[in-house]
Amino acid sequence: MQPRINRRNFLSLGASCLGLSLADILQLRAESSPLGQTKSKKSLIVFWTSGGLSQQDTYDMKPDAPAEYRGMWSPISTTVPGIQITERFPRQAKVMDRLSIIRSVNHQNAIHAPSAHWMQTGYFGPTLARNAAQKPSFGSVISRARGASQPHMPAYVAIPKAEGFGYQGAVYLKSSHNPFEVGADPNAKDFRVPNLALPRELPLQSVRNRTELLREFDTLRRDVDRTGALEGLNAFKTQALEMVTGDEVRKAFDISKEDPRLRDRYGRHLYGQSALLARRLVEAGTTCVTVNTGYWDHHDNIEKGLEEHLPPLDAAIAALVEDLEERGMLNDVVIYCAGEFGRTPLINGHLGRDHWANCFSVMMGGGGLKGGQVIGASEPRGGKVAERPVSPQDLLATLYQALDIPLNTHYEDASGRPVSIVGAGKPIRELN
Repeated sequence: MQPRINRRNFLSLGASCLGLSLADILQLRAESSPLGQTKSKKSLIVFWTSGGLSQQDTYDMKPDAPAEYRGMWSPISTTVPGIQITERFPRQAKVMDRLSIIRSVNHQNAIHAPSAHWMQTGYFGPTLARNAAQKPSFGSVISRARGASQPHMPAYVAIPKAEGFGYQGAVYLKSSHNPFEVGADPNAKDFRVPNLALPRELPLQSVRNRTELLREFDTLRRDVDRTGALEGLNAFKTQALEMVTGDEVRKAFDISKEDPRLRDRYGRHLYGQSALLARRLVEAGTTCVTVNTGYWDHHDNIEKGLEEHLPPLDAAIAALVEDLEERGMLNDVVIYCAGEFGRTPLINGHLGRDHWANCFSVMMGGGGLKGGQVIGASEPRGGKVAERPVSPQDLLATLYQALDIPLNTHYEDASGRPVSIVGAGKPIRELN
């Protein structure tokens, strides 16, 4: 039996046959394994509601408000006395003792791009005149601070792809901490990950010497060039090469191995199968997975829009909680549901709700955070924070602390200036 080709052997045998310079490989390796990474089992699964989830139709209903404020649905009781959520979340209601709602998030900006940047990075940055990301996303910070808990697994994954108005990337933390994009719908019948689906297998086990290895890589290069898959490899370079040639990553992404009954519990849709794939990935060693759940910008006919989103989101979150608990993983995996802002308390003339950042809700659970709580409150019609305001930096400080990342961590920006990962943010004490 031939010895497995490891990274050191690969480097000594000539990585340049895949278009990778030795300097590139060494640089990415150094970036991917920085000094000072914390050792922890904790991981994070995010449900990102791009466009803005309506708090008044989900986690902060106002049944006593006038009809034009309270919306279409009624609140239902949960497993926690006194906590009510929308009737469109019946399964989350049954696991509410493991989840908590923060109803007083605010940041005072109602434009998609700046708000997404604020919630993804903790910092206000872009304007309509300057849309480029200014700070790294929390997923990239987690990748930089923690890395993956198992070799060859990507530390940060986006399903199906990175969104968040372009602010889910690494910026000055360098490309090795960008999210690995799955690039396909896990619910698709022929689901496969483009960056892992090479035209032919590379039989490293049978490689006997340097000449044979170079010949195999030469063939791989021609195959990849012909199919256009090389672009995907170049994006992650050495990490991608290890991923496509290793069994661990392929197995983690192979959702077809799951029991069909469990897949049914999650729901046979993008939300459910993405959540199940996220669980497989964190179980295999990924530290942060963002599930991008589609677009929630319902300015018109919000009832129709939410009917398409709420039931599958409910199934995905509730099944994930139950599945993690059954596997003994819930205390090690933080679950987070948020968007860039909420929606206006007042329903507009098009039966929709517009952008609202003065007060909105997010949900957190698992990862050792206390469940069964409501933190903060909005005014009777939901327009402003009534008590316990929470900022985007507070949310990220809570996530970082739950993932055992020191809150005094600073990283140098492009100018060499050290920048805090949380700024003035403080962890939400009620969740500790």
